[in-house]
Amino acid sequence: MIELFFLDASHFVMGGFPGRVWSVVRKWVKTACGRQRFNVLGALNFVTKKVETVVNTTYITSTEVIIILEKLARDYAKPIKVVLDNARYQRCRAVIESAARLGVELIFLPTYSPNLNLIERVWKLVKSNVLNCSYHETFEVFCQTIGNCMDSLHSKFAPEMSRLITSNFHIVNNSNVIS
Repeated sequence: MIELFFLDASHFVMGGFPGRVWSVVRKWVKTACGRQRFNVLGALNFVTKKVETVVNTTYITSTEVIIILEKLARDYAKPIKVVLDNARYQRCRAVIESAARLGVELIFLPTYSPNLNLIERVWKLVKSNVLNCSYHETFEVFCQTIGNCMDSLHSKFAPEMSRLITSNFHIVNNSNVIS
């Protein structure tokens, strides 16, 4: 059996995440100031819907990608295949050589096709459940809230994950495209 993962990063910026509500009277919603970032590099297990993560508050680089590949190689049976996009820090020599050393096969998606990376759906789920219309008093609370959501995706959010993470893809036939 193959262990299949979809890998990508999301950069959560602490700030206002407005929702849409109609109201007769204007309502002011409290929001945080500043632009602190909480970066999450995630690897979504296609079968179990569990997300392995590496987090930081600076930048996601090839170092973090190698760390998560090492984590996958240590915790999962081989063969392991990882689907990822063409970000420079993911397609660099260090990552490719580390993956080969670990016995992890990297599958790079075509350029500009984030819709093919299923973890993008996870990021949307996290943002809609944790950040929209929410105020976080401190950056630590902001990070903890995101972390708690990530940890409970395969349990608390299991119905949503099962609906979002499927093998059903709509194939577009060139004859159906209007030019």
